[in-house]
Amino acid sequence: MLDAHHGVDVGDMITRVETSIVLAKMRGFDSRRVLTAHDNERSRSRVKALVKESAGPGFALKDVAEPTIRENEVLIHVRRAGVCGTDVHIYEWDAWARGRCSPPFIVGHEFAGEVVHVGALVTDVREGDRVTAEGHIVDGRCLLCRTGNAHVCPYTKIIGVDRDGCFAEYIAMPATNVWHLDDNISFEVGGIHDPMGNAFHTALSADIPGATVLVTGCGPIGLFAIGICKAAGASRIIASDINETRLALASRMGAHDVVHPNEVVPVVKRHTDGLGVDVVLEMSGVPSAIHQAFALVRVGGHVQMLGIPSKPMEVDFATEVIFKGITVYGVVGRRMYQTWHQMTRFLRSCNFDPTPVITHRFPLEAADEAIRAIKTGEAGKVIFEVA
Repeated sequence: MLDAHHGVDVGDMITRVETSIVLAKMRGFDSRRVLTAHDNERSRSRVKALVKESAGPGFALKDVAEPTIRENEVLIHVRRAGVCGTDVHIYEWDAWARGRCSPPFIVGHEFAGEVVHVGALVTDVREGDRVTAEGHIVDGRCLLCRTGNAHVCPYTKIIGVDRDGCFAEYIAMPATNVWHLDDNISFEVGGIHDPMGNAFHTALSADIPGATVLVTGCGPIGLFAIGICKAAGASRIIASDINETRLALASRMGAHDVVHPNEVVPVVKRHTDGLGVDVVLEMSGVPSAIHQAFALVRVGGHVQMLGIPSKPMEVDFATEVIFKGITVYGVVGRRMYQTWHQMTRFLRSCNFDPTPVITHRFPLEAADEAIRAIKTGEAGKVIFEVA
């Protein structure tokens, strides 16, 4: 059988490659690294990708080799990809990025698309499946992974940070990380499961039904968290930010009160009989907001911390934490895969709609504009329309 594009006898190629795999196994080689006929053909293709090419500001749109896959991986045609604050750090090449990343690599860690090829050992993902994926790739064998805490696996590799990411036409992913999308879930919503998962993890690891909740910081993840708290039955949601655009989005997502940080105290006191809120979701990482979270949570309440301070800060543990008897929970990624099941079920309920948070869409060619939209503070969630 001839490939019309290349004049290659594909049947003969498959026979030769299968023979090479058998011989490789007999000789003790790692068969996962033997390319299939499909990979040999596709690896000749060039695809566009946003690359962190060198140690300095910016991304470069490049033609790169289409990824090959191992026997336990799948190849996904990326349709939509979310742009995150992490991508902004890498774009600007700030102190965090300089200490964390090693160019060159393809950027991006939030995406959805269609499976176009599956490895020989993959049994539960098929070509044509509509999917997203968990972007934290863990070893699966360490103490944390084997006790239900893979989200804090010390051997985690993150796509778009530690290995090639999803700001590209195709991405290779371990099949174990793939998450199927319901037919009624758009690729846009599929492409923001990663940050939505952060919000679900932050909110639902506290006791939300009937609770009074303060959300400090209304970036995209904070906005998702507001919608989650509403769907989960919070009795009062108070949202705080300095940005009017984000406060307007917070109101659309279900916040009962949207206020500036200097207006929070009387609002909290009024709606909690002076006790303080049951739960604070601290999404900003701003030191003043963190201190406000400790001050405005009630005695015995919960402070869920997702926001990351840009530098070390002082905390008076005696008065802010210990004598108040509060529980402080640090959020890392998404619980694998409890958080993913929660996302799917909330979306199926139709009580949670993340789409108002998506405000800007760009092609990969407009990466500079996408980053600029985030930095101005006038965007909610920014999406790349890849295909």
